[in-house]
Amino acid sequence: MANPLVALAPRRRLLALVGVLVIGFLLVRPVGAHLRATGLLLRFAAADPATAPWLARASAYDVDEEGSSLETTMGPTRARLYVPRGVGDPPAVIIVPGVHRLGVDEPRLQRFARSIASSGVAVYTPEIKALTEYRIEPASIGTIGEAAKALAQQRHKARVGIMGMSFAGGLALLAAADARYAPAIAFVVAVGAHDDLARVARFFATNEIPAPDGHPVHMKAHDYGTAVLLCDHAEEFFSAEDAPGARDALKHWLWGEEGEARTRAAKLTEASRKKLGVIFERKTGSELAPDILRVIDGQQAAMREVSPRGHLAGVRVPIFLLHGAGDSVIPPSETSWLATEVPAGYLKNALISPAVQHVELQGEPSVSDRWALVHFMAQILEEAEDETRAF
Repeated sequence: MANPLVALAPRRRLLALVGVLVIGFLLVRPVGAHLRATGLLLRFAAADPATAPWLARASAYDVDEEGSSLETTMGPTRARLYVPRGVGDPPAVIIVPGVHRLGVDEPRLQRFARSIASSGVAVYTPEIKALTEYRIEPASIGTIGEAAKALAQQRHKARVGIMGMSFAGGLALLAAADARYAPAIAFVVAVGAHDDLARVARFFATNEIPAPDGHPVHMKAHDYGTAVLLCDHAEEFFSAEDAPGARDALKHWLWGEEGEARTRAAKLTEASRKKLGVIFERKTGSELAPDILRVIDGQQAAMREVSPRGHLAGVRVPIFLLHGAGDSVIPPSETSWLATEVPAGYLKNALISPAVQHVELQGEPSVSDRWALVHFMAQILEEAEDETRAF
């Protein structure tokens, strides 16, 4: 699963973002944040930063990058630090990667973090160990919250922002709703996040998910989501004898090592090989529907613990929600649900954009869609700056 909001689309499409600036000058005042947001988008959309359009390079700070760690009450948390050079007391933001084995070392996440930092923001990317192992568990909420507290202390700030990608977006929202961590959190940006993990898991089984208005949304679920679910709950999907080997095979498949995944799957029983074959052949998860629905029934309580649904009443910080209109890993209806969960007055923007696919930019969005994304990013930059000025 891709983690940062980056794209490798043809450069001719991405250069069209420059045209959005004309609209920005005409429609908004001040335009500073929108100029920086446009430059930011152009930078991480470019295949090679050195060949990015002039605006992207002219508006960018050089970035100092280093491996680091955050000392928390849960122990040290490995992280990477990206600091804009020559910016005194920059705003600070944590970017939490989604479900991916490389975590903070994932190249696209690093590229995204550099792009944000080059806009004048200090960025930390803490490693959430469970997410690198394809587990979505309550302890990760604490790790995110403790990382916010530690970063605030390290950067001598009262609060810092959090941006959570994919399933980490839902976990970041839960951290902001937790009284233990809320005082250290300035705002939350959730990109491609879930509201109800059980509802998303049912989508993997049925290719259907309800929207808040009650209407069902039909789309084919991405096989990646089904594979993560099977990996996370291997003991419920496979026999006790096969579960370790099945999880191992699934991890190799998720890593893109399909040949090795099939080799390891071949050592398992026929029943387990058949289930894995659904994933390996990229068939619809509905072929595993009885097993998936059975696991959901048995994991209701555990899934509620890692779902924002019903748990956001205590949120008292600005919330920004962004989702790809065609996301088939976590459908965009989940952001629509999240928008109903955030207390009144704290939802600053909820954008479902055809310019985004899960947590990546792609396609050929219209000028208005490009502008909506620029405005969304400008709001985040402004929020980060306002937080620094406030304290």
